[in-house]
Amino acid sequence: MAAAGTSPSIVEYFGGEDGYRCGYCKNETGNFSHGMWAHSMTVQDYQDLIDRGWRRSGKYVYKPIMNQTCCPQYTIRCQALRFQTSKSHKKVLKKMLKFLSKGDVSKAVSEEEPMDSHIEDVVTCDFAYKSESHISQSELTPLSVDHTERVENEDDTGETKEDVKEQKVETSSLQIQADKDTPIPGGPSHSAKTVHAPPKPGKGADLSKPPCRKAKDIRKERKLQKLLRNQVCTFEGSQLPTGDEVFLSQNSKSKTNQPKTIEDFIFVSLPDDAPHKLEVRVVRSSPPSSQFKATFQESYQVYKRYQMVIHKDPPDKPTINQFTRFLCDSPLEAENAPNGPDCGYGSFHQQYWLDGKIIAVGVIDILPSCVSSVYLYYDPDYSFLSLGVYSALREIAFTRQLHEKAPDLCFYYMGFYIHSCPKMRYKGQYRPSDLLCPETYVWTPIEQCLPLLENSKYSRFNQDVKAVDEGRIKELGRVRVLHKRTMMPYSVYKKRRKGPSDEASVQQYASLVGQTCSERMLLFRS
Repeated sequence: MAAAGTSPSIVEYFGGEDGYRCGYCKNETGNFSHGMWAHSMTVQDYQDLIDRGWRRSGKYVYKPIMNQTCCPQYTIRCQALRFQTSKSHKKVLKKMLKFLSKGDVSKAVSEEEPMDSHIEDVVTCDFAYKSESHISQSELTPLSVDHTERVENEDDTGETKEDVKEQKVETSSLQIQADKDTPIPGGPSHSAKTVHAPPKPGKGADLSKPPCRKAKDIRKERKLQKLLRNQVCTFEGSQLPTGDEVFLSQNSKSKTNQPKTIEDFIFVSLPDDAPHKLEVRVVRSSPPSSQFKATFQESYQVYKRYQMVIHKDPPDKPTINQFTRFLCDSPLEAENAPNGPDCGYGSFHQQYWLDGKIIAVGVIDILPSCVSSVYLYYDPDYSFLSLGVYSALREIAFTRQLHEKAPDLCFYYMGFYIHSCPKMRYKGQYRPSDLLCPETYVWTPIEQCLPLLENSKYSRFNQDVKAVDEGRIKELGRVRVLHKRTMMPYSVYKKRRKGPSDEASVQQYASLVGQTCSERMLLFRS
């Protein structure tokens, strides 16, 4: 079942027999994927789905048919807690620092492909519109659970008769309220709570006073405090709690002979006369928070310019409707958990504010085990800052920060890795990272996968020939169905269904989402 207080996921499966245009190799009919429209979805269900190769574009959730599609797309995740910045990553971080602290504008072309080439989302976006659902909301509101027949082998689950008797289903979902003192967009944000002020160096060996400290250490600590006042990431206008500041301070102090962490590059104190100020704000996009609504138009204008300049869209193509459906609408329910991040789980926009205006927006999902990158768009005037790479590095640092409050959240998902398209190999440069085996759904270090992909664009990564998909469908009768506003197991629905059998379609759906999700999510049947 869904988490307490949340509605179950409701999906409408479309299959995937027709080929579509590929955004990578430009093959007109070579892109094959299975798809479904998610009317609503819990964050746990989506986490489990992306761990089986699915990905969302707005409310459309799709899974490439890996052994058929022209350019196989492998789910890739970075192990954020073990992440090490590469030489080229450091260049991008230093370039941003120079720009903020000195106004230095370097027009040098970035060595790696920016993290904004999510062509797969743009292309799939068109497919999603063709497959959009036209079912009314009233049909999607479950009223009861049908218990006229027990599912075969149901005794194995330990459910009692009371569990399956008719019950009302809560359709409201948890919402996170924005703080009452949310600042006006573009206005000054609250100062962060400072860490204890450093004691002044003692004069002589007075044991009643703190021990004498090196001037260098004191300067470092003062710089850190200034950083925490000016540069911490804000959640809906509220600064990070003290615990996170301490975490940042601990991670910002370079250990002797230790390589610099990503925080050492990002959270650097700026001089008082720094010409620019960068602030990163996390605002909930679905359901839209007050701050999201207040900045919607400005954010859309950045997206429109990005699509026209970077992706060469005609002026009439990047419409507000497209922007909303593709980057703002999300099936994910907003959820809060005691051991979850302070901002909650769900869909967010990570806004990059430079000197009071939005220059970039990272669309992300915060899930039980990861931060999942959906898309990035930015003001083309700031292309020289390599905002694609910079935002990916900030999202990795953000994942590490959330991990402090939510221990299970420790991965950064970058979408799909496409080895057969050289321009899309840049995601493999965020190490250490893993690719998902398309047959057994086991994570495999990318170093082991690359030689296999050099030989064949489609490859099974799990080298254990006896290994199978552990989450595969074992009992079709247990798949949950929503029919005429009543939740029931497929075994009951099958006997009531009139007309030709839909068993082949349901079997395909269940094999793709797996046994666990098929028993939790509701598959809509008309």
